[in-house]
Amino acid sequence: MKFDPIKHIEFEELHGRRSIRLKGYDRTQPGAYFITVVTWQRENLFGDVVKGEMQLNAAGQIVADTWMWVQNHYPYIKLDEFVVMPNHLHGIICIEDHPNVCRGGPRPAPANNLKIKPLGQLVGALKMVSAKRINLLRDAAGIPVWQRDFYDHIIRDENEWSRIRQYILDNPLNWAEDDENPIHNNFGTAEEYKTLVMETIKTRKLPEDVRKYLQDLED
Repeated sequence: MKFDPIKHIEFEELHGRRSIRLKGYDRTQPGAYFITVVTWQRENLFGDVVKGEMQLNAAGQIVADTWMWVQNHYPYIKLDEFVVMPNHLHGIICIEDHPNVCRGGPRPAPANNLKIKPLGQLVGALKMVSAKRINLLRDAAGIPVWQRDFYDHIIRDENEWSRIRQYILDNPLNWAEDDENPIHNNFGTAEEYKTLVMETIKTRKLPEDVRKYLQDLED
């Protein structure tokens, strides 16, 4: 039996359960995606973690508000767990079927139809809107807020969804161990970082180089 992410988000709200379904790897198709967006040069812009809890500053609140804006602006989007950290955002975006969605093709969409945007454009809208608002706040027009790229992972089953949701929820508690914490080294390319994060989610263990780095700090 295949999983349907949108039905089971709503089902969980009533019955405490959740499952998902992926129809393909086209990122305009219904499915659930784990994304991470990181600040320019990994700068801590959005607040601080205090005693295991994230304390958002004004810029961090803008990011949280813009995350919710995505769901309100695009009717085929449903958002799941997310967290704004000092220098990054983790979240789960679900793309659902919608009665007025047009999924492209050689013919133009009717005026009353929505042309669904791929995941990259949705994340791009999140970054663009939040960056403009943050730069207005700090009177710094045109200054980069986000890294150009972002990380994404297609969620394939209920167990993986559960692990990723817990990883997001635990992020503030694990900030000292987080790969994005500035105390750590740069972990290479986007693909290498994505692999690292997913391995951490699967094993719930720190990479050995991070563990050694923290031990050296304690010595």
